[in-house]
Amino acid sequence: MKTLYVTDLDGTLLRSDQTISAYTNETINRLVEQGMLFSYATARSYITARKVAGELRAQIPLIVYNGTFIIDNVSGKLLHGHFFGEQAKEILDDLIAHGIFPIVYAYIDGVEKFSYLESAVTPGMQAFLDTRQGDIRRTAVREAADLYRGDIFYFTCIDETDKLEPMLHKYRDQHHCIYAPDIYSGKQWLEITPAGVSKANAIRRLQKLLGCDRVVVFGDGKNDMDMFEMADECYAVENAAEELKAIATGVIGKNDEDAVAQWLLKNADCK
Repeated sequence: MKTLYVTDLDGTLLRSDQTISAYTNETINRLVEQGMLFSYATARSYITARKVAGELRAQIPLIVYNGTFIIDNVSGKLLHGHFFGEQAKEILDDLIAHGIFPIVYAYIDGVEKFSYLESAVTPGMQAFLDTRQGDIRRTAVREAADLYRGDIFYFTCIDETDKLEPMLHKYRDQHHCIYAPDIYSGKQWLEITPAGVSKANAIRRLQKLLGCDRVVVFGDGKNDMDMFEMADECYAVENAAEELKAIATGVIGKNDEDAVAQWLLKNADCK
């Protein structure tokens, strides 16, 4: 039986300083060379995921933006993706009407960008932007109208709870929404992606593509719950959300203790 192993990055494979230890890199690379089928599913973009996980030599597709895209890890080619289409304008109109100016992710003239209104940056948005200094996708705009450009696929709203919660209740049955504090800054985020987007659905697609019989996953946050529910086995790191631990096959060590790599070294199928 072929097994696909999929891990979350932030809070799971990454340490608290947003790096992957030499031990984890070496262990996973060695297991991949021996035949382990390994990938990751992250809320990050392909660019920022590669920035922190570039030393992992996984030669199979990667899942980014919480399942919005599946990307070939060798060529960087988009293999599968979800876009809002005409619905993007309706959502953006509504958010702005309620005083929320999101970070908008889109392909503009064939190039991936994230845009934000520079006059409406919240403290939470600034905390995020501070981590994206020099990012070639970063685009500050002066007019709200410029947020509508391109083929939009992701909205990130970082604002006060009393502004975000009504939008969560409004859109969670129409689109895929993730509502949780940022793992690093603690600021409240509401992320909105097209209907049908989830880590679980992307993993199912990847499982079929690779012809795998089983799926084993690792995670730490609420946005990992859907992939935990679809997997044959699911392991939460010790620092994971209690809701995730409650549905896990088991709880392993902390992200700062190379828990995923240690589990894989003892248990992974490398046929």
